[in-house]
Amino acid sequence: MNPAKRRAIYQTLQHDNPHPTTELEYGSPFQLLIAVLLSAQATDVGVNKATRRLFPIAPTPQAMLTLGEARLAEAIQTIGLYRTKARNTIATCRLLLEKYGGEVPTTREALESLPGVGRKTANVVLNTAFGVPTIAVDTHIFRVANRTGLAPGKDVREVEDKLLRFTPPEFRQDAHHWLILLGRYTCKARKPECGRCIIRELCEYRAKPL
Repeated sequence: MNPAKRRAIYQTLQHDNPHPTTELEYGSPFQLLIAVLLSAQATDVGVNKATRRLFPIAPTPQAMLTLGEARLAEAIQTIGLYRTKARNTIATCRLLLEKYGGEVPTTREALESLPGVGRKTANVVLNTAFGVPTIAVDTHIFRVANRTGLAPGKDVREVEDKLLRFTPPEFRQDAHHWLILLGRYTCKARKPECGRCIIRELCEYRAKPL
């Protein structure tokens, strides 16, 4: 895919959705961090249902730590892998209090040192909470990048590196959100809805219906 076509794709996505953001509900960088941590192998809808109960009673690292692992696990038991996530969340809260004064760190290295936080989670927090133009690659974005020809790669890191290299600077801040929404609602895994896709004429997916 050539640079002009990539730019046209982002311009189309921007025109359709000028101010995209995450569908996770949160009120602070800490709450975003926990919501993203809980979202692994779970839907944003499911996470939001759980955090609507959780965040009013445990909105800060100290409150979450006071709540305790058992009660936290009970609060998020509708989410997959909830026991592991509860354990990691409590450990993360303890580390935030002991090492970062209860604040969410603003560097990738520090974020990835937190239990349960990998590169994708760190990228989401950096981008959404702190305005860093990162591009977190999940299964939706990996699929869209490969299927459309925007930034094909064999693994998520290769796709991330290519997206950062190929995405014009003015679109990098919002690229993650545009691409994840496209993959979630239109460029679906089993049956992409090419007929209503706003970038259909720019996409290089060879199997798209005529």
